Amino acid sequence: MKKTLLCLFILTFAAIGYAQNRRGGGNGNGNNGAGNFGRQRGTKDQKGPLPFREVYGVVKDTTNKKLEGATIKLISVTDSMVTSTGPTGKFRFGKVKSATFVITVTSVGFQTVVRKMLNNDESRSLELDAFVLKPQQHMLGEVVINGEPSVTYKTDTVEYRASDYKVRPNATVDELIKKMEGVEVAKDGTVTHQGQAVVKARLNGKDYIGGDVAQAIKNLPADIVDKVQIIDDYGDQAARTGIKDGDPQKVLNITTRADRSVGNVGRLSAGVGSDDRYDNRLFFQRINGNEQIGVIGSFVNTVNGVSGGTGGGSGGTTKTGGPNISYRSYLTKKIQINTSYNYNFRDVNSINHSDGQQFSTLGTTNFIRNSNSQNNNKTHNVNLELEYNIDSANYLKVTPSFSYSGVNSTNTSQSFKTGLIHQDILGLTGSNNTVPTWGAIVFYQHLFKKPKRNLSLQVSYNRVDNETVNEQDNNIIYYQDSTNHVLKDSLVNRHISRSNLSKSFRTSFTYVEPLTDVSQLEFNAQVNSRSYDNQAYTYNIDSLGRRSLVDSLSNVFKYSFTETRLALNYRINQKKYNVSIGVTGVPTVLDGTKVTGGVVSTHRTNFNLIPIARFQYVWSKQERFSVNYSGSPQEPSFNQIQPVRDESNPQNPVVGNPDLKPSFRNSINLQYNNYIVDSKFNVSANANVSFIKNQIVTNTVQIADTLGALKNETHYINLNGSYTIGGNYNISKQLDNRKYNLSLNGTINYGHGVSMSNNVQNFTTTWHFNERLGPQINPSESVEINPYVSYDVAKSYFTLPHSVNTNISTTALAIDGKFYFLTGRTATFGYSANKNFVKGISQNLTRNPLVINAYIEQQFFKRRNLTLTFQVFDILKQNNFVNQVTTENSVTNTLSNAQSRYFMFSAKLNLQKWTGSPMRHGQRMKRRGDGSFIE
Repeated sequence: MKKTLLCLFILTFAAIGYAQNRRGGGNGNGNNGAGNFGRQRGTKDQKGPLPFREVYGVVKDTTNKKLEGATIKLISVTDSMVTSTGPTGKFRFGKVKSATFVITVTSVGFQTVVRKMLNNDESRSLELDAFVLKPQQHMLGEVVINGEPSVTYKTDTVEYRASDYKVRPNATVDELIKKMEGVEVAKDGTVTHQGQAVVKARLNGKDYIGGDVAQAIKNLPADIVDKVQIIDDYGDQAARTGIKDGDPQKVLNITTRADRSVGNVGRLSAGVGSDDRYDNRLFFQRINGNEQIGVIGSFVNTVNGVSGGTGGGSGGTTKTGGPNISYRSYLTKKIQINTSYNYNFRDVNSINHSDGQQFSTLGTTNFIRNSNSQNNNKTHNVNLELEYNIDSANYLKVTPSFSYSGVNSTNTSQSFKTGLIHQDILGLTGSNNTVPTWGAIVFYQHLFKKPKRNLSLQVSYNRVDNETVNEQDNNIIYYQDSTNHVLKDSLVNRHISRSNLSKSFRTSFTYVEPLTDVSQLEFNAQVNSRSYDNQAYTYNIDSLGRRSLVDSLSNVFKYSFTETRLALNYRINQKKYNVSIGVTGVPTVLDGTKVTGGVVSTHRTNFNLIPIARFQYVWSKQERFSVNYSGSPQEPSFNQIQPVRDESNPQNPVVGNPDLKPSFRNSINLQYNNYIVDSKFNVSANANVSFIKNQIVTNTVQIADTLGALKNETHYINLNGSYTIGGNYNISKQLDNRKYNLSLNGTINYGHGVSMSNNVQNFTTTWHFNERLGPQINPSESVEINPYVSYDVAKSYFTLPHSVNTNISTTALAIDGKFYFLTGRTATFGYSANKNFVKGISQNLTRNPLVINAYIEQQFFKRRNLTLTFQVFDILKQNNFVNQVTTENSVTNTLSNAQSRYFMFSAKLNLQKWTGSPMRHGQRMKRRGDGSFIE
């Protein structure tokens, strides 16, 4: 607490000194400043709307010839100017008052071009994209609208133009992207796009701070952003060769504005609250074209999240923090480096109360569980990328990585079972876990002289060494049937040591042969090998603390799985559509050896033939449709196929099935996107169907122990009949120049699962329906209101005779907003409220909390660099988390503790200094589509 107060005092004192220096000091050049970092460049880098700006550009025809004498008109609310192009086709307007204007370009013999320009009002110099005029061709008087749309759909990429989404000064990227169509941002920094989670963040085409999405969007300032791209990423090899394999992951790429690509930005905040709560953060970013240096640090003890609405997070209280350092640059003209290091500690205390039912053909077991756990986790992550552009035809990328995690945990639990199985378990468990992981990926590509012909080779290796030591001290009380007559009171004190060493090796070769200008043949060969060395030893501990090995509860086995893929694909790339058709052969081999209980070996082979089918049709840059089929096999684990009984958990023994076959998943995905520019209307929809052949399912059998009491024994079997159907959509509409944004999101999923209970087949049907409406209302510069309502229904139906169907509905109402007041709107009152109405969960868990948070803050100084904030969290002290988990034969409802009411006072200092666009040899550097600069 004393350190936090001292930090807060120093921060405030430094900010006051900074303000005094700006008011009374000078730097000898007529510029007021606060050292090099905060100094203005005359008025060139002044924050806030500038009174004037210059606008310039160039006009040319479709043959790239510069046009002389073209007439340029600039019209805005405050401007009306006319000029013409010179011999080089260039034009310039000086002292333009408004950053939003319409430019009309006319020239004899050419079609007229009109652009509406929405620019940042803090830029003194605006360079416009070239105006390309088309020949008139008897179309006198036709006007071509050439303004760039807010949303553009490209192959595997959705691109948003940041300047069309207005945010206030000193806003961060999360405040910007939550205004974009199809994007949802939770308070914990979780991002979803069109119903799918975004898992990695990049800055100008490269992973940023190790790819951490929340760190990126909560720290990077919004005013440096030019474009935001959401990418379906299939990996480095697919990005360079175009040969896609497997399912993509969503990646967020942020491209910086040209005039915000050389400079420094920093933020320092310190907060202290009641109940020993604190929130201290540091952010610094240096950008100079492709060179980037980033430092992020945090030391936090605050709420995990807010139940319901758009809260995100989970139950429990958390202390977390650590530094994150990244560096990116060109070591030479051909070699680029991108590296990051992250250390994080995370201490979580979680108090849970659960109840539920487990179903079988013999009856139902009801259970109540209470637990209090403390998990202390420390992680180190080191990532390095080295890219070597050997020459115009050869490219090499090497990506080594290392991570280490260590977890110490303790858990006190109580479990009470009644019904079919009647017993109580009181337990105390302590564990220590370490997981060092290291690996590397090497990628090489060669481009032949014939266009589009290329080959590539990728080799990767990964090693994970998981060591766990577990101490169990359990008191198990067995009862006779449904009575309270005690059959046995058992004390079990055990020491369990587990070692799991896994190694994976993958090599992939691709070759692309162009057949015509629009078609090509693609070949891909892969070998994936994974090996596992698992050891588990269980010791009984007597009253004197002495350990004795229990052979029947120990397990040692080794196994490996090798998968080979041979794929041949034919692709057609037309302007309006592209098609891929092919086939993949997948032979697999599974070898394993069990040592304990007698040496037992297993050898299994299998072969799958997987079709390749992709189709995409593009009406325009704003409208597209795609359909994709994929198939993937999944081998059984060795635990599932080992032909011996595993009693490492005596309350739930496992019996493997050596006759298991690999399962095979077939998936079809459809996607449609359409952004109507004139109406500012966006609609996106996804649908997917997945069905599994030979799914590996559990067969839970109740058996009697030596006392006649029942316990669960797990078997495995292949069954057909499992499938899922789902979809989601987003409809967004902007009104009155984006003052009113309407967004409707929906998700629906249907699942049909299959399992076994006492050798009787059980079918489970699940429905999940979710609707979310989240308008954003900004009627004036002084008001922001964001109401939110969602309705969620989850239903499950079981065919077992003693099962209980579930039907849970949750209505979540939420609202957050801000009011800006005082001169210049430097003061802010903010609030948020979440209310849940839950039906279908037992009354002892459902509390339907109303969670209200509020804050007031004041910005200081001309550039509003310093912000002082007072916050109150969970004013009514009602925050909690309730969730339900449904499996093929059980239902569990859990209530978790949550951080409750507390207060916090904080100060935040923002500093920026920019010096324009990156230059080489007196010329502005050109950029690639991902935002990186061409050296």
